[in-house]
Amino acid sequence: MENQNSTTVIPNKRYFTIGEASKICDVKSHVLRYWEQEFKELDPIKRKGNRRYYQQKDIAMILQIKELLQNNGFTIEGAKNMMINNQSEPTPSSNKHMVSQIKTDLENILSILKR
Repeated sequence: MENQNSTTVIPNKRYFTIGEASKICDVKSHVLRYWEQEFKELDPIKRKGNRRYYQQKDIAMILQIKELLQNNGFTIEGAKNMMINNQSEPTPSSNKHMVSQIKTDLENILSILKR
C-alpha cells in the first residue's frame, strides 16, 4: 500500500475546518473527533459554537495517526505509545512530508518572484 503521508499536500492555510481536514486526510469527521479524545496532542482550536479549527501541525499529526493505525496496523494504544516515544524525533515519513511541503512552498514563492 502506498504511503499517503508523502503524497498528501497540506494547503498553505493557517486554519482548516473539520470538513477540510477530513477531506485533506481522507478521514471521516467523526473519526477525527474520536481521535481528539484518544490523542491528547491532537487539540484543534475551538471557537464559537464549539467549531474546530485545525492548524497545519494538526493535519500532519492526523496523517501520522492515520499512517500508524491504518497502514502500520497499530492499535490506538500502540499508536499513542509510538507518538509519545517519537515526539522528540519526527518519523522519517513526517520528515519526508515536511521537506516535500517546504519544497512546494519554495517553488511557489520562486514562481511568484519570477513574474
